[in-house]
Formats: sequence, C-alpha cells, structure tokens
Amino acid sequence: MELTSVKFLENRTILVTGATGFLAKIFVEKILRVQPNVKKLYLLLRAKDNKAALQRFNTEAVAKDLFKLLREKYGANLNTFISEKATIIAGDITCEKLGVKDPNLVEEMWREVDVIVNIAATTNFDERYDVALDLNTFGAIFVLDFAKKCSKLKVLLHVSTAFVSGEKAGLILETPYNLGETLNGTSGLDIDTENKVMEETLKQLKAEGSSEQSITSAMKELGLERARKYGWPNTYVFTKAMGEMLLGNLKEDIPLVILRPTIITSTFQEPFPGWVEGIRTIDSLAVGYGKGRLTCFLGDPKAVIDVIPADMVVNAMIVSMMAHANERGSQIIYQVGSSVSNPIDFISLQDYGLRYFRANPWINKDGKPVIVGKVTVLSTMDSFHRYMALHYLLPLKVLEIVNTTLCQYFQGKCLELHRKINFVMRLIDLYGPYLFFKGIFDDMNTEKLRREAKEAGIEMDVINFDPKSINWEDYFMNTHVPGVVKYVFK
Repeated sequence: MELTSVKFLENRTILVTGATGFLAKIFVEKILRVQPNVKKLYLLLRAKDNKAALQRFNTEAVAKDLFKLLREKYGANLNTFISEKATIIAGDITCEKLGVKDPNLVEEMWREVDVIVNIAATTNFDERYDVALDLNTFGAIFVLDFAKKCSKLKVLLHVSTAFVSGEKAGLILETPYNLGETLNGTSGLDIDTENKVMEETLKQLKAEGSSEQSITSAMKELGLERARKYGWPNTYVFTKAMGEMLLGNLKEDIPLVILRPTIITSTFQEPFPGWVEGIRTIDSLAVGYGKGRLTCFLGDPKAVIDVIPADMVVNAMIVSMMAHANERGSQIIYQVGSSVSNPIDFISLQDYGLRYFRANPWINKDGKPVIVGKVTVLSTMDSFHRYMALHYLLPLKVLEIVNTTLCQYFQGKCLELHRKINFVMRLIDLYGPYLFFKGIFDDMNTEKLRREAKEAGIEMDVINFDPKSINWEDYFMNTHVPGVVKYVFK
C-alpha cells in the first residue's frame, strides 16, 4: 500500500462510468478542482451519440450549482478547461466494450486508462429484474472485461452498497461474498440461472402480448421474489451482491477495490455544504413529514441509521484507489459509514426533523405554512396496521360513503386521504426491512486507511472521510435538511 497525496492523480487517466449520477458528478468535480493536472477523464454515460452525451453532461453536471467553485475559478474558460480534461462518451455498461461505438476511441482508452471507477448502477429498490441484472450484475463484468484490456491499469474501483448484507444483525464485516453464497442459507443460487429465469419470464410475457406496463410490473415482482428467495430484501441489493460475487470470482490479476457506502446524504464540506440531488431513502421521510403527509411511521426509535455525506464517500474513493494502485490480484473491501465511529439513532433524526420544520415550515401550493407535529412511531407491524385502520382506513371508508351520498362533494378530500395512505404504505413496502435494522457496519479497513493516509501526510482537510468529525445535530439542522428542501423547491 502506497499513499502519496492527491499528486497521485497528476497525469493520470481515469475512466468513470455513470458519469451523470449523483456520486459520479461529485467525484468528477472534486478531481477537476483539487487536481487540475489530471491528464484525462473519460466520462461514460448513456446517450444516443457523443454529441448528445456532451449536451447531457453539460446540462446535468456542469450547469448545476455543484460546479459553482469551478465556475468562479475559471469563469468563461470553464468549458474550455473541461473540454481539455474530459472526453464525454456515449456508452452503456450492459454492452461489450461498454457500448463505445468508435473503435479508435476504444483502443485509445485501452492504451491510456490508469484507473477505472465504476459507479453506473440502478439504485431503485424495486427495479425491473432485467434492468437491475443488466446494470448491477452483468454490467460490472463488462467493466471488468474492459479493465483487463487496459494495458496501464493500476486499479479498478467498484462502488457497491453496504446493504448487500441484507437484514443481517450485529457487526457486519468488510468481507466478500463468495459465488453462490446466500443470506438465508438457501442453496442453489446460480447467477446464470437467474439470468435464464429472467429471460424466459420476459419472453413468455411478450409472447402473451402483455402490455409494457404489465411487463414492467411483472419484472419488478420477479426481482423481489428472486431476491427474497435467497434472503435479500429487494432487487437492488440482491443484484449488487451478485455483481460483487462475479467481480471477486473473475478479476484474475486486476487490483480490485470494492467500496460499500451506507446511506449517502448531502455534502458535508465540499465543494460546499448541503449539495444534494434526488430524494433518496431518509429524505423521502423528511419531505413527506415536512409536507404534512407523514404523521405516523413504523420502526425502532433506538435503531441506528447509518448515514454518510456524499463528499466523504468520494474522498474515501480517491484515497482507496491511491492506496491500492498496482497491487496485482488484490481485493479489498471498504465499508464507508458512521454506525461504528459516530452512530446516530432514529429518534434523533425524528427530533431534528420536528425542530427544523417547526422553525422553517414547508410552504404548500396555496402559499400557506404546513404545521407539523410529532410523528407517532409504531414499534411493531401489528400496531402499525391497527393505527392505519383506525386513523386512516376507517375515516376514508366513512368519507367515501358520505362523498357518494353528496354527489362527490368530498372527492378532493377522498383523493388527498388516498394519497396520504398510499404514500405511507409505499414507504413501508420499500423501506420496511430497514426499519428494524439491527446491523452495524464494521469499518476497520476504512479506519486503517484513514490512519495510514494521515500518517503519510495526505491533506486530510482536502480529503476528509472521518465521520467522527461530524456533529450530526448541526449537520442535519443546518446543512442536510435545508439542502433537501432547496432541491425540492428548485
């Protein structure tokens, strides 16, 4: 292991997949800002051609607030600087040669690329099984195959998720999953078989003349069914786990780093605090609560919610690829989270949300502030169903009867109550397995990396990934929740 500071990035050529994703954009901005002498960034994203890819990258990345420090630094020359440093490529990790159509460009990348950072994925919990398998499982192997052809490759960094552990309790170690390993001990997990099951189901649905909507619904159900058969709670983490299995089994002499972040939140420090894009996981709860649509929820108030700011994940990515460059045939896993070193519990998050939205009420579409109260947290599924029946389903049934009697006079209220119920039930369905999560993510490897980086003299203020430096109350009250609200109101 050798750590040399951000000078490692000087004159390096880095291929980034999924380049318009949340984490990828923060990674690219960071590289361009802290190491302008990077030789080349090949940024792969889905588009019909390279011109469309460039337009998409400019619209979805460069034009965002995220790049404001670079805009301040380079002014009118920013686009020139980015065009000199970055080649934006239309591609697809579900295809051979990553879907890059220009053979000369493929050969160029095989000659020049030093580091590959695979961030492309679908993170939808209930994604279609065919889509999730293509991206999260087999896409990882197309990236690996591409890496094997890169003559100068020093490291392949694959971003996974800590929740490949499913619903395990206790200390979850930074260890790999072996091919065919399952979480519930059920035997028979074979990734090729999973692909055949998916293909045969899809073929049958099409032969039956099913609508696209019906096919999508059936493929989502298939993904959940296959995941739960082997002990994973949803399609996302199941397909990511299988991707890890294949990488570990097929990597040969490629230096492989697998990074497993926990729940990623807005930026802590860089390029500025509170940048976020998209409403994910706990943010769905915060927004629903602020809008007055979430008055009860299910979960263990004492459960630890493992969150980590996005810029800390990116910093860990940078340091880990420095640390393992040229370690032929090695594989290391880093879990990047906070539940061991700086845990925060559900009841604290609830308190921060209550205090924030009482001080800064959400303004609804009528221009009126939404007054929030304390959420009723139900500690069992039975108590949740009783609460929903008494407070929502029964009143809805009464309202529907009255509405019918009075010629749809209360139709608006009926629809609004339906929306509230559907919103809560959807959240329970998607996040239910994590509401009583008892796992703690060991980060011994990550802590060792932090220590070695500090001892090596790496600029830890520039690449901080120590969750112990976070004051959660200050972060959520003054950084994260305001960032989420700002994003929603854009």
